[in-house]
Amino acid sequence: MTPRKSGVILFTTSHASVVCGETSHAYTMSKHAIAGLMKNLCVEMGQYGIRVNAISPYAVSTPILTHSLGIDKATLDEVITESAVLKGVTPDAMDMAHVALYLASDEAKLVHGLNLMADGGYTVTNPAFSLVFKRSTGGHNKGSYCPLCLRVADFIDI
Repeated sequence: MTPRKSGVILFTTSHASVVCGETSHAYTMSKHAIAGLMKNLCVEMGQYGIRVNAISPYAVSTPILTHSLGIDKATLDEVITESAVLKGVTPDAMDMAHVALYLASDEAKLVHGLNLMADGGYTVTNPAFSLVFKRSTGGHNKGSYCPLCLRVADFIDI
């Protein structure tokens, strides 16, 4: 890319790169690290005409997420939709692909150093996913591992 003086570097991080308290320290730290790397590369690579950006999705009900949470896709979609600020839409993997396509395209030629929140406004307000998840699923069992929280529940209502 540097010899051609053009190109796009696109990272995928998470809403956890800007919202804290919903995931483990290690997960949050890793997402902040990706966002920080993106910003540093933005400064370094701009001189070569290389754009650097990141996509930060909120929750998307992929097979890996439904499996790790132990719930079906319909239930997870309901939780995602209910906890979203932007009502009437449920994000899916193709939505994230469209965001990536935009950021990689010439239409985004001036977009550089952006951590794009592909979250329907979730990070603009007090995050509600955890509260809705607990209400919809009955919370945690004492001593059980919660893949959403990435920790062992100390008591029934985390």
